[in-house]
Amino acid sequence: MFKKQDVKSAGSRTTRRKFLTGAAAATTGAAIAGFPMISKAQAGPITMRWQSTWPAKDIFHEYALDFAKKVNDMTGGDLKIEVLPAGAVVPAFQLLDAVSKGTLDGGHGVLVYHYGKQNALALWGSGPAYGMDANMLLAWHKYGGGRQLLDKLYASIGANVVSFPYGPMPTQPLGWFKKPVTKVQDMKGLKFRTVGISIDVFTAMGVSVNALPGGEIVPAMDRGLLDAAEFNNASSDRILGFPDVSKVCMLQSFHQNAEQFEIMFNKGKFNALPARMKSIIENAVEAASADMSWKAVDRYSQDYIEMQQKQGVRFYKTPDAILQAQLSGYDAAAAKRKDNALFREIEESQRKFAERAVRWDLDTNVNRRMAYNHYFGKKPAPAKKS
Repeated sequence: MFKKQDVKSAGSRTTRRKFLTGAAAATTGAAIAGFPMISKAQAGPITMRWQSTWPAKDIFHEYALDFAKKVNDMTGGDLKIEVLPAGAVVPAFQLLDAVSKGTLDGGHGVLVYHYGKQNALALWGSGPAYGMDANMLLAWHKYGGGRQLLDKLYASIGANVVSFPYGPMPTQPLGWFKKPVTKVQDMKGLKFRTVGISIDVFTAMGVSVNALPGGEIVPAMDRGLLDAAEFNNASSDRILGFPDVSKVCMLQSFHQNAEQFEIMFNKGKFNALPARMKSIIENAVEAASADMSWKAVDRYSQDYIEMQQKQGVRFYKTPDAILQAQLSGYDAAAAKRKDNALFREIEESQRKFAERAVRWDLDTNVNRRMAYNHYFGKKPAPAKKS
């Protein structure tokens, strides 16, 4: 039996234990509040296998690698994206199917390449975009309802993907020809390469169109299977070898006046990512978009000059008559899609955004030709003294 003092002593010991336990808990709580939590180590980095729709040597594939590096760096290596060139797993035009099925975890391309699945995809880059440039079209996509419409479109064709349009492209050339094109009639009968709804635009101008991926264009021209072709920009065209098969390039066109790239993830793979990684990806898309547009100015301008100085390429402005014929051709091509409800819905959304955005742009931004001529144009010879 316990004596009275023993009971008191036992009670004191119990009270003391409670006090010490509480003090320890309080100390631990203070430590937690004062120092960051150390998370459990991850099982390992998440890896993704991607493919671009571009040859390894093209600057477009470089843009794909740039995006992957940004994500890899920003996640501290927790997400690692490996990007393979076109054809490594599937042909360029089969990228959407491969990503949707999970054969690839993601990819880099353009929406126009999926035109055969749903021709409304052409409205993200193939056509005059109602006067918008590519950056304005991206503004419409993010703030004018385009993103929601693209989600709706992909759902309508059962595409199991998450898409991020990015990377505004400058106006693309009319293309490479055997001799300068001076009138609409010069286009008639030409065997010509283009893609998307531009196929209908050029067909309406009397052109015989063959849609080929980038890496196949120059070989086709070299073998005489094409009389002329367009691809995209000075750097890509030079790297792909256009100056080796043609010395005439016609600049300015409405057939792809406002195109951008597309970063695509398999939806299941993307949705399984932690929220932190999803946020990093969305911000990396915008960072890569800006970086791509800056790199394009630097590289395209260098190759534009060097093709003239080192390879004898002659650049000409596309005549206004051809540009006007393209607009009329596009209107006719769009009218043929009157039964495509999604095409009409997207078109109306773009028109509404473009009407105010392009007006603001034209009224606000100064024409830079005057400043360029002032600083770099040929100065008139000084008058001779009598």
